[in-house]
Amino acid sequence: MQQEPEQPAIRVMIVDDHPMWRDAVERDLAGAGFDVVAVASTGTEAINRCRATRPDVVVLDLQIPPPNGVEVTRSVSADARVLILSASGEQADVLEAVKAGATGYLVKSASSADLISAVGQVAAGEAVFTPGLAGLVLGEYRRIDDAPDPNTPHLTERETEVLKMVAKGLTSTQIAERLVISHRTVQNHVQNTLRKLQLHNRVELTRYAIEQGLD
Repeated sequence: MQQEPEQPAIRVMIVDDHPMWRDAVERDLAGAGFDVVAVASTGTEAINRCRATRPDVVVLDLQIPPPNGVEVTRSVSADARVLILSASGEQADVLEAVKAGATGYLVKSASSADLISAVGQVAAGEAVFTPGLAGLVLGEYRRIDDAPDPNTPHLTERETEVLKMVAKGLTSTQIAERLVISHRTVQNHVQNTLRKLQLHNRVELTRYAIEQGLD
């Protein structure tokens, strides 16, 4: 029976300006079978050594000599996955790191076993967070998703009301009677809506209303 070839060890770079902590992390990861290809103590070293050694995962502290961990993340996350290992569990730090491109975020109180597991998961493309932080990140992205899109045309309440009636097939006269406004006012609302939505006729208005669930 042919044996499957062994998978190459995951290549890791460790960035922290505290030598004792950095050495401890290196020992833990090397002992777990990871290939620690580089260490760095400043942001500049981290960026340069990442380019030179091409690690799979960068284990990165946020509070390092400039550029800081967020800037390093922004610089290297296109080439390597970034796992933040920081003393801070503050919401602002977590969100800033994730927005910069970090795949995972652990606080330094995490156990060696948690760190080892997280590096493997991040290398596989999974998002890993210290318990409690995942909900924080998810809540922020839900808030962003729920926020109004500034690029979406804004229709007035009356324009939306007229649009719904157009989608139901009502004529301008029928809409005017229902809303107790003039025929010309209805036409003005329709024209304004066409202009805002960059559409050309009632057929396109109806299609838009259906797509938006306004019919």
